[in-house]
Amino acid sequence: MSLRQDPSRIELVPGTLLRRYKRFLADVRLDDGREVVAHCPNTGSMRAVNVPGCRVWLSPSTNPARKLAWTWELIELPDGQGGIDWVSVHTGRANALVAAALRAGCVAPLAHFARLTPEVKVEGARLDFRLDLVSGDACYVEVKQVTLKERDDHGYFPDAVSERGRRHLDALATLAAAGQRSVLLFCVAHTGIQDVAPAAHLDPAYAARLREVAAQGVEVLAYGCELHQADGRPLGMRLARRLAVDLERRLPPSDD
Repeated sequence: MSLRQDPSRIELVPGTLLRRYKRFLADVRLDDGREVVAHCPNTGSMRAVNVPGCRVWLSPSTNPARKLAWTWELIELPDGQGGIDWVSVHTGRANALVAAALRAGCVAPLAHFARLTPEVKVEGARLDFRLDLVSGDACYVEVKQVTLKERDDHGYFPDAVSERGRRHLDALATLAAAGQRSVLLFCVAHTGIQDVAPAAHLDPAYAARLREVAAQGVEVLAYGCELHQADGRPLGMRLARRLAVDLERRLPPSDD
């Protein structure tokens, strides 16, 4: 899946992150020396991802109605071994990545469906997808983007307290209790993350609730993204690999 609906019409522009502020804004120095303000399409804390001085990639817009002509798409983070991890900071891309993977049959546990319906209202919440399975049953899927890689080199969700995330867990649990198949799918948009755990050190209530709903029949899956590039330039991302989920992991104490 490309970073845009039509990749032939878009080329990401590189720069250096100066700062992210007011949640939705980021100052970036482009490689040509210009300093621009970009839209930051991520309302979370961006813990371990908001790293000034790192290389970032922006998508430009020619829409005159937009207040900001740039959108922050990706950041390159050092992997600690002399290489680079690519991270998508654009949370709005996660559902499109998952939808493309579902339609391509790349998510094996969810491969057999006849119809995919996005943005489905259920009691108490709106979930990302409903799959009408070929068996005649329905499956409800909620997608969460994961970008937090902590000091122990594992991936975690959420990156801050998430009451909305807990409401989605409640909705999935209600469906499971009624005999409906329900799935929480972590879309891991960080190429350096190899597995996912609930972030009990940041949101213990979410972690506890996730363990509860998993025991009640909610399926928990994680799939990682890979980035396609040419000559160091990003061309697109796709869901490519299933990752392990460890519901019991606790972040080890800091050595500080």
